[in-house]
Amino acid sequence: MARTFRVLMSVAVIGAVAYGAYVTRERWLGSAERLLGYQSAAAPDAQAEGGRRGNQGQGFGQGGGRRRGSLSQFTGPVPVLAADAKSADVPVYIDGVGSVKALNTVTVRAQVSGKVVEIGFEEGQDIKKGDVIARIDDAVYKAQLDQAIGKKAQDEALLAGAKRDLERFQRMVVTASGTQQQVDTATSQVAQYTAAIQSDQAAIESAQATLDYTTIKAPIDGRTGIRNVDVGNLVSASDATGIVTLSQIKPISVLFSIPQQQLGRVNAASATGTLSVQAIASNGQTVIDNGTLAVVDNQVDPTTGTVKLKANFPNDKLALWPGAFVNARLLVETLKGVTVIPTAAVQRGPNGTFVYVVRQDQTVSMKPVTVRQQDDVQAVIADGLAPGDKVVTTGFARLQDGSKVQVSAGAGAAAPAATTPAVDGQPVAENAAQPDQAQTNGNTAGDGRRPHRQHNGQGGGNGGHRKHNADGAGGNDANSNANSGGGDAASTNPPATSTQQQ
Repeated sequence: MARTFRVLMSVAVIGAVAYGAYVTRERWLGSAERLLGYQSAAAPDAQAEGGRRGNQGQGFGQGGGRRRGSLSQFTGPVPVLAADAKSADVPVYIDGVGSVKALNTVTVRAQVSGKVVEIGFEEGQDIKKGDVIARIDDAVYKAQLDQAIGKKAQDEALLAGAKRDLERFQRMVVTASGTQQQVDTATSQVAQYTAAIQSDQAAIESAQATLDYTTIKAPIDGRTGIRNVDVGNLVSASDATGIVTLSQIKPISVLFSIPQQQLGRVNAASATGTLSVQAIASNGQTVIDNGTLAVVDNQVDPTTGTVKLKANFPNDKLALWPGAFVNARLLVETLKGVTVIPTAAVQRGPNGTFVYVVRQDQTVSMKPVTVRQQDDVQAVIADGLAPGDKVVTTGFARLQDGSKVQVSAGAGAAAPAATTPAVDGQPVAENAAQPDQAQTNGNTAGDGRRPHRQHNGQGGGNGGHRKHNADGAGGNDANSNANSGGGDAASTNPPATSTQQQ
C-alpha cells in the first residue's frame, strides 16, 4: 500500500512540474509576441471558440486560444512602407578624394643681404600685390648707386673731350696740318668713352635694382602666414625659410583623383563645355563650395591607376583651407526625365534585381527591373517600372509574389500590425500595444496574466473588468461585446492607427 502511494505521489509531482513548465512556456511566448509586435489575425469566432475551450479546461485549455492565435498570426496582410516611382532629372557625378591647395603660394625671401629695419604686415593679414612686407637697411646700396652715377658722369666728361679732339684733327687733315692717324686715334677714343658710358648706365640700373630690393613687396594678392624673422635680424638671399609665406586662397584650388576608367567620360563631357565641381564636407552631404574644372592632368599615375584633376573655387566664405582633405564631386552628365525610386526598394535575387509593386487590390507582384545607377538615396530604373508605380521600401521579410499587404499612411511611421478582421464585414479600429498591456486575441482568462485592456469580440474571461455589456458573457476586460453579433467595441485607450481590412 505504501509503495502504491509513493508511485501515485511521484506521478502527481511529475504532472505538476510538466504543467508548470507548459504554463511558463506559454507566458514566454506571449512576452515574445508583444515584444515583436505580432498580433493574431484569427477570426473572432475562432478566438471565442478558443476562449470557450479554455474555460472548459480541456487538456491545458488555458493555453489553447493563445496557441491558435500564434499559429494564425501570419495569415493577415503584411505591414509595409511604400513609395511612388517618380520622373526626375538625375545628375551623374564622379566622386574623388583630394586636398585643398592655394591657387598661388609664394615664400617671400630677401634678394639682398642686410638687416631688417621694418616689418610691414601683421600675421594672417590679407594684403594686396605691391604692399610693403619688409624693409632692409639700404645705406650700402644707396652708396653703390651714387658711385655708379659718379662714374658715368666722369666718362661723359671724357667723351666730350674726345669728341672735341676728333673735330680738331678732322679740320687739320683738311688743311694738311695734321695726319690721318691722329683722326683715327681720336675716333677710337670717342667710341671707347661712349661704350664706357653705356656700361656706367647699366651699373646705375643694377645699383638701382639692388636698392629697390631692400624694400620687399608682395608679389600677389594673398594672406600672410606666420613670419619667420623679426626686426633686427640679418637676412640674405640664401635663407631657405624666407621672411613669410604668402598664399592666395581667394580663389583656391582643389586637387583630386579619379579612376582612369572615368577619364573617357570626363574628356567627352569637357568637350561640350566647362564642368562644375562641388567640394563636399566629410559627412558626404554638405556642399562646401561650387567651382569649375580647370585642368585634367596629362598623364595617368601608373602606381595607382588614377588621374589628377584640378578645380578652382571662389572660396568667398573661406570654407576651404590649404592643406585640408576634401571630397570632390564632378558633374559629368544629367539624365533627363528618368524613373527614380528609393534605393531601399531595390532587391536582389538569383535572377537579378527586382522590386515589389503594390497593385490596386493591395497585393504585391515581384517585378524584375534594370538599375542604371544608384546611390544611398535613390536608384535610376532603366526598365521595368513607370512613373506612378508604388513600390515597397520596407517590410520584405514576409513578402512573396501575390502577398496581401497593408501600406502605412506615412513613410516615417513604423509598420503597423495586421488589422483584425471585422465582425459582420465592418472595419475594426485596432490600438497599438502599450508597454504594460497584454495584447492578444483568443486567450482564455485565469492564466495568471496581467488583466487585458482591450478585447475585440471575445467571450468570457475573469477579473479586471472595466465595462460589461448586458447581453455578453460576464467578466470581459476593458471592452466586452456579446458573441451574438454586437457592434464595434469601445476602447478605453485611443487607437494609435486606424486601418481597414481589405
